[in-house]
Amino acid sequence: MNRANWFTVSPEGAKALGGLHHFVTTGTALPAKLVHLVFLRVSQMNGCAHCIDIHSRDLIKAGMSIDTLVLVPVWHEAAYLFTDQERAALAWAEEVTRVGETQASDEAYAAAAGVFSEKDLVDLTLTIAAMNAINRMGVSFRLKPRARPDQ
Repeated sequence: MNRANWFTVSPEGAKALGGLHHFVTTGTALPAKLVHLVFLRVSQMNGCAHCIDIHSRDLIKAGMSIDTLVLVPVWHEAAYLFTDQERAALAWAEEVTRVGETQASDEAYAAAAGVFSEKDLVDLTLTIAAMNAINRMGVSFRLKPRARPDQ
């Protein structure tokens, strides 16, 4: 079933969501690679094929190896591949994405606050919120990935 193209049906909504995306990708002190890593992990959790495709490509362009990229879903088991800040960001991304279950626990907050400044933690949380919102639009309206079948 074809679904609405949310960009054309609600250009004002798309622009508003795009504004938040633009802020978190250009208006914070967070490293771009970290932002895309968080975008990828959140998108994996939400099952957004379009965003998984985009942010996997972004991470490869930023220099992440395929060996590391394929282990992002199980980063806890491959923690040695990620920096302290990346591990903290991944953990906070999972906590916030599952906020209905976790309630963003004090323990998780303290762990993230131990690695990020207060401003960076707020910006990281905005990054997570932005990707969760974009994923909900992408999944709901079946935004297609750029990937093509193997030839």
